[in-house]
Amino acid sequence: MAQHITLHVDDMVAAAEREIETLPAAEAIKLHGSAGVTFVDLRDIRELDREGRVPGAFHCPRGMLEFWLDPASKYHKPAFAADGKFVFFCAAGSRSALAAQTAQRMGLRPVAHVGGGFGAWRSAGGPVATEAKKV
Repeated sequence: MAQHITLHVDDMVAAAEREIETLPAAEAIKLHGSAGVTFVDLRDIRELDREGRVPGAFHCPRGMLEFWLDPASKYHKPAFAADGKFVFFCAAGSRSALAAQTAQRMGLRPVAHVGGGFGAWRSAGGPVATEAKKV
């Protein structure tokens, strides 16, 4: 019997964006470097190596978010215990919308995500750090 998916990812992202704050890239760029604001990069390490990084962003692979966020988890990261605003981003904004929704539901506040993700950040002129390739 074939699978019949009834909940689609676009619907999940739209629902998440109704619950969380979505920052346009230009607004996120203005927040970059502000005290009390932690940017959380959810992209895979290969994406960071290929596309570059937002300087100072905390890297949390999407698959580890719930474990790193939960203080009762043996994988908890102290970065998520800090007081302040957490701004999530991914490549295009879908993973970060879902991640921000999850983090908010787990009790992390305040949270937001960058609409359009790293692509929008770069297009809006946000700072990008690239690592020189090692030979």
